[in-house]
Amino acid sequence: MMSDAKLAADTAMGPVTLKVGDLDGMTAYYRDAVALQVLAAEGGTVTLGRGVQPVVILEHAPELKHASPRDAGLFHTAILFDTEEALAASVYSVAQKYPNTFTGSSDHLVSKAFYFSDPEGNGVELYWDRDRSAWGWVHGTIEMGTVYLDPNRFLQENLTEGAVAEPLIGGAQVGHVHLQVGDVQSAREFYVERLGFDETAQYGDQAVFVSAGGYHHHMAMNTWNSRGAGPRLPALGLAPVDIRVPTPDDVGALTERLRHHGVQTRDDGRTVSFDDPWANLIQVASVGG
Repeated sequence: MMSDAKLAADTAMGPVTLKVGDLDGMTAYYRDAVALQVLAAEGGTVTLGRGVQPVVILEHAPELKHASPRDAGLFHTAILFDTEEALAASVYSVAQKYPNTFTGSSDHLVSKAFYFSDPEGNGVELYWDRDRSAWGWVHGTIEMGTVYLDPNRFLQENLTEGAVAEPLIGGAQVGHVHLQVGDVQSAREFYVERLGFDETAQYGDQAVFVSAGGYHHHMAMNTWNSRGAGPRLPALGLAPVDIRVPTPDDVGALTERLRHHGVQTRDDGRTVSFDDPWANLIQVASVGG
């Protein structure tokens, strides 16, 4: 095993980029329903987030078609809110403006999560984390569950009048990215052994969860809809997955590690980019880069 074989503890996810067919419609969903701000809009690209934190980048690609639900690609983008009030504000806003996009809710022990499908079928998770002191670990595996979470009760307990009037409150960022892949073993080999995440949970041949720095998961890969899927072809949906490491030295160490494992990389001096086994494009840059 190489030295520097793990991603830095302060690794985090950057914004998720989606190729979209209806730029105006998708911008409206993430701006008016999810309650993100338009941070930049130039040509066919719209960046949305909170404050200075980009969360979703929409790239207009009307020439592309939708992929099959059984193809590899995005399972969901998970947007992390810093308070339950901020989460409730966003959940209520989506439920009011796009009520048919709600797909479920769960208490995962480490977090409370609400699931939606955006107008072009991309999965969206809106969630809030419990304090890390409340998380349980057993022999290096995070204790996560899927406990029913009543959305109406959650809103009754956490939604304020101010949040109804102005849902754009608090901070939000991409907490994790969940992918559909062809098989879990190849995903584990790539994201743990090569990329350098720690495995935090594995559910047989169905799903694996990985993170840096003891987070419950920064990424997850499952085969629930996509078992046996091969490399992606150009389609609407997920474009680059951005990962942010603390320093340029961390980017350099990752680049060296990937090349050691025979992964083809592209390096422009600030960002290293490469494909996973299903042709999902991964980009890694330092926080300041």
